[in-house]
Amino acid sequence: MKAPALPAKVQQALQDGAVIPAHPLALDADRRLDEGRQRGLTRYYLDSGAGGIAVGVHTTQFAIRHPDVDLLETVLKLAAEETRRWGCKRPVILVAGICGPTEQAVREAELARRLGYHLGLLSMGGLDGWDEEALLERARRVGEVIPLFGFYLQPAVGGRVLSFDFWRELAENRALQAIKIAPFDRYRTLDVVRAVCHSSRRNQIALYTGNDDNIVPDLLTVYRFRVKGETVEKRIVGGLLGQWAVWTHRAVKLLDRIKKLRETGEPVPLDLLTLGGELTDANAAIFDSIHHFRGCLPGIHEVLRRQGFLEGRWCLDPDEELSTGQREEIERVIRDYPYLSDDGFVRSRIHSWLS
Repeated sequence: MKAPALPAKVQQALQDGAVIPAHPLALDADRRLDEGRQRGLTRYYLDSGAGGIAVGVHTTQFAIRHPDVDLLETVLKLAAEETRRWGCKRPVILVAGICGPTEQAVREAELARRLGYHLGLLSMGGLDGWDEEALLERARRVGEVIPLFGFYLQPAVGGRVLSFDFWRELAENRALQAIKIAPFDRYRTLDVVRAVCHSSRRNQIALYTGNDDNIVPDLLTVYRFRVKGETVEKRIVGGLLGQWAVWTHRAVKLLDRIKKLRETGEPVPLDLLTLGGELTDANAAIFDSIHHFRGCLPGIHEVLRRQGFLEGRWCLDPDEELSTGQREEIERVIRDYPYLSDDGFVRSRIHSWLS
């Protein structure tokens, strides 16, 4: 089987840079899927102007793959259905999370391809005993089924440190179309960008930030390296982020503003750098950074609950709840940075999204 090429409009949207929210899982009080609210979230992201949706990823909860839960196909299908129903107002990049050892990852890639997903976000989580050659072979196998969205996941939530040589070799895989850089680490982020710049495919690979702690600086920076005596420049063009699962309409406006700055070449306004710091502060509260991200998922759910999208913060794991003091921190950032939220936009449309 040979992975299909990306549709031209999707390829262009990916290269131009897009807001791609990592889709949460809507559950009821019995921790069963709330289909209406799950669909409502997808409608919200689409109407907010998101250029794509990532489903079956960490924010969707990896436990959807457990045999006693078995929700992976369901949530992938719901998002794909809503995207098709929404229509062709603009290209929407559909990204499916792919996990596990090679055979599991291939099966998940086949499922995503059958449901109409364009790319597979290939997680390295849970494969600590694998050497980098084995990971590259796994990527080759999955890339025969679906175009790849590489993923550098931070160790605090199951990722691992990977070498410059790994990313340079992965970049030569013709199935690789993009990389989500999310190590939450400046040094490791530079490793990926530099490796891609040293690749023969550097112009074919779109870089996306997954560093929820550094969104604005990642998107503003021109990364510059010397490669074989020549200067090579590369940008991180968009974001695939759990932070963008909330306040998505504002995220779209933020990326649009940054894109205009790129086009004009004007100096970066100081207020945009200040906004970046405020967004990092808000993310620290929502993601529960002080407790090593233990309350990340319920933190996202709490913001969505306050806006009316979810009835509660329930996760598949009953022990996943807000950490001590996290609710107060979320209340603080909502109070201190009201311009980061899109509450007005949500209030005006949420009834139609959930009806």
